[in-house]
Amino acid sequence: MTSAKSGYDLAVIGSGGAAFAAAIAARTKGARVVMVERGNIGGTCVNTGCVPSKALLAAAEARHIALGQPFPGIRTEAGPVDVPALIGGKKALVDDMRQDKYEDLAGEYGWQILHGTATFTSGADGPALRAALDGGGTTTIEAAHYLIATGSAPWAPPIAELEEAGYLTSTTAMELERLPQSLIVIGGNYIGLEQGQLFARLGAQVTVVEALERLAPFEEPEISEVIEQVFRDEGIGVHTATTVSAVSREEHGYVLTALSGGREVELRAEQLLVATGRRPVTDGLGLQAVGVKTGERGEIVVDEHLRTHHPRIWAAGDVTGHPQFVYVAAAHGTLAAGNALDGAARTLDYRHLPRVTFTTPAIAAVGLTDAEAIAQGYACDCRVLPLRYVPRALVNRDTRGLIKLVAERGSGRLLGAHVIADGAGDVIATAVYALANRMTVEQMADLWCPYLTMAEGLKLAAQTYTRDVAKLSCCAG
Repeated sequence: MTSAKSGYDLAVIGSGGAAFAAAIAARTKGARVVMVERGNIGGTCVNTGCVPSKALLAAAEARHIALGQPFPGIRTEAGPVDVPALIGGKKALVDDMRQDKYEDLAGEYGWQILHGTATFTSGADGPALRAALDGGGTTTIEAAHYLIATGSAPWAPPIAELEEAGYLTSTTAMELERLPQSLIVIGGNYIGLEQGQLFARLGAQVTVVEALERLAPFEEPEISEVIEQVFRDEGIGVHTATTVSAVSREEHGYVLTALSGGREVELRAEQLLVATGRRPVTDGLGLQAVGVKTGERGEIVVDEHLRTHHPRIWAAGDVTGHPQFVYVAAAHGTLAAGNALDGAARTLDYRHLPRVTFTTPAIAAVGLTDAEAIAQGYACDCRVLPLRYVPRALVNRDTRGLIKLVAERGSGRLLGAHVIADGAGDVIATAVYALANRMTVEQMADLWCPYLTMAEGLKLAAQTYTRDVAKLSCCAG
């Protein structure tokens, strides 16, 4: 049965961070909003991404510390993991946060959420959405503007027989109710690193395979060196510059054929996790019917205002191919709502966008690497401060890590900051403000900073430009 047409100011496809930010911004303006979601409300972050993965990482770290804490006079121990209980606790947390941060908010702000699958159609009055409802029937939605906020999903490279063999993704791996004895992770970027360390610390024998020359291949080489040594010290196998060419599944697990160092190697494990990135979700949206174009990686093509090729259709978040962070998605949603409903013509500046990988120690960065700075024509002066010079790290009895600053030679203006340390994500937030305010390393060195904080490491790293307090590593340029 098909219902009558209905009119809205904004119709949103998806219900993640971008979708909710847009809906809240629109409702604050008094706009009429409807949202269509074909899966769980809340999108990737709360359901299958940030929240569950960081909850499990925290649990795995607690077990790891219990097995080998570094403080004299303290004795701790940890037994086998009750995986069903651990996963059940994670699910309860996700359910609570979905209810509190998403479902209740929609009710508070007063917009309708339809559960079903939306497809664009083109009519005499312009685009419309045809929603096939989960409970049966369809409805046609007409709106002044439409926002596509369907996010992204795990992607696997074209490896021979991979699809036939089957594999875990970052989503399905967190639903396992039995810990595998061994696990191979294909992918050594942030998802693969987090998931690899997670399962290793829960008790699995983990091997990480990365096609590029180093783990964390898009971070500074010094950071890659530290995280690789951390992994090896924790018993995690590391194969870099290794390309998987074929996968097969046998009675007791997986067999991977790979090329490493010019020779063929064979890797075996009970389970296989593919963590090679994510791709925008645009299947079944009927984009061609309304002239919305996609790019080479399936992303929806938008201008700097997040408008698609159709003047009444916008896109926000992961589906646009922009950096895949929930804080980018939220900013996108607010921006798109303002531009669509008010003609605000606002844009976003991504130059000082931070990123964090939640390994232990954590990896965080903002701004340019030294290679990027040189490529952009800067004469660089880079300094590396090992954590053994940071009092907080000494007190923690964990000096694995470093802080690297990239500055412009001559002016001393900060161009980038890169950290691998406990609490690196909190440290990098300070560097964001320094970059945004075009501070020099001398200014950073002279600012007040609380003693015995990891953020003090930024101040100490800045002081290396004028004082010989640590081993320096200078880049050419």
